[in-house]
Amino acid sequence: MRNILRFLYQWIIFIPLFIFVTLITALVVMIMAPVFGCKVWGYFPPHWWSRITCWLALCRVKTKGHEKLDPRQSYVFVANHQGAFDIFLIYGFLNQNIKWIQKQSLRRIPLVGFASEKAGHVFVDNSNLATRGATIDRAKEQIANGVSMVIFPEGARTLSGKMGRFKRGAYHIAYEMKLPIVPVTINGPYDVLKRNTHHLKPGRLELVIHEPIPTEGLTEADLPGLIDRTREIIHSALWKKYK
Repeated sequence: MRNILRFLYQWIIFIPLFIFVTLITALVVMIMAPVFGCKVWGYFPPHWWSRITCWLALCRVKTKGHEKLDPRQSYVFVANHQGAFDIFLIYGFLNQNIKWIQKQSLRRIPLVGFASEKAGHVFVDNSNLATRGATIDRAKEQIANGVSMVIFPEGARTLSGKMGRFKRGAYHIAYEMKLPIVPVTINGPYDVLKRNTHHLKPGRLELVIHEPIPTEGLTEADLPGLIDRTREIIHSALWKKYK
């Protein structure tokens, strides 16, 4: 009976309301961000869209570590990537003005891709060295005056709930701009909506913000150690079943 009720709620209530809220959010960003700037209008509408999505999905959200952050400081946030609800959890509950490094494929989503571009998010192009460099340059342009960047160093959502290998892109941006790296641990989205499934399972979501790690004074040779350190920190706060 519980599975039937969950199925009915997902397809009769959650999905229609989610599509409606998504379209309204995309339209607001597309209209307002080009006129009044993406710092405010590229962040706050999606921020509330993400909160509403978590509430509509009947997810219980717990966060900790906000006191470690300075809202006037720009950061590079790195987080593990459990599932689609990572986006809603971070966007809705990190409470920092952020831009995303996004897959190029997301640009093709009707309205949403265009709204993401107007909001100032950066699409990754890994086709060659020149385009990868241009992606990093575009990311640098968006990080200033308290605006931060969020990157999933794994590059893709986990298939097992366990963390994968971390890539270097986020760390190069933080190193070159001398910005603090902030490890963020995400728990729960893997169970709420697993990769390659369409079955929503309401549950607990947790966001753990760790101490910022300064990059000033580091050399490029220090980056592998920084990657390992942040991965260990993120791993330390994972729920036992994800370790």
